[in-house]
Amino acid sequence: MTLQQKATLVSSSVAFTLASMKFIIGIISGSIAVLASAIDSLLDLVISVFNYFAIKNSEKPADHQFNYGRGKIEGIAGVIEGAIIVLSGLFIFYQSIQNLIEGKELGAMGISVGMMIFSFIATLALVLFLNMVAKKTNNLVIKADALHYKTDLYSNGVILFSLVFIYFTNFYLIDSILGIIIASYIIYSASGLIKTSVLNLMDIALDDKIVATIEKIIASDKRVNNYHDLRTRESGSRYFVDVHLVFDEKILLLMAHDISNEISAKIRKIEPSKKWIINMHLDPKDDSGKKYLS
Repeated sequence: MTLQQKATLVSSSVAFTLASMKFIIGIISGSIAVLASAIDSLLDLVISVFNYFAIKNSEKPADHQFNYGRGKIEGIAGVIEGAIIVLSGLFIFYQSIQNLIEGKELGAMGISVGMMIFSFIATLALVLFLNMVAKKTNNLVIKADALHYKTDLYSNGVILFSLVFIYFTNFYLIDSILGIIIASYIIYSASGLIKTSVLNLMDIALDDKIVATIEKIIASDKRVNNYHDLRTRESGSRYFVDVHLVFDEKILLLMAHDISNEISAKIRKIEPSKKWIINMHLDPKDDSGKKYLS
């Protein structure tokens, strides 16, 4: 089992525990903020389970049916997760407005505060763990999961503050007001995740710095006269690079092939943790006249 698969199992376990406890406390206390957090944790559980299967399938090697692998599953998972986050944010927003109008009072404040303290600590530990995994693997699904639980961490902190504030002041409207703020932040955060996932599905080029480094590596080899039609994209844990290298007409095919292998080896060192799929077309003359793909 890979590190990212283990990360999704840990996320699922934490989400199940928190969702169960929050639902009980939310029903007892009547806090819309705690119930909203419980629903969010339940969605976390569904998403984490979905992410586990998404990662497991995306890491399968290329075959006769999927010649380029299944890395796009990560982008699909990111879009779905982002959409679910938005929906949960809208639900919290609606419930907060409704509770604000009704002016409902809360009960069992002591146990509610204790529950949110535990939830905050557990979520903080999970965010630190997921960030560590995301940094090591650069996996889009784990990054999305880390972002999701980071928003949970903020919302748990705000809810904890509101419960303590209500406990000492009896100002119950703060529960709904902070619910609206949390919902707005959740929706805003999800928009960035959806954008990144959609761009990944649309085969957006690699980061500008990576592309610039690739161009520098190719241009620095004096045995290559020119290059053109450089294309890059990302799919899961794989980086794809396609480029035409222009050589002298009299160069031996074996020598040109060896040079392209040397260049490929240098390119792979840019991000050693990634699996690079590099396709270099060896041209005996410049048939493009364009150095960069427009």
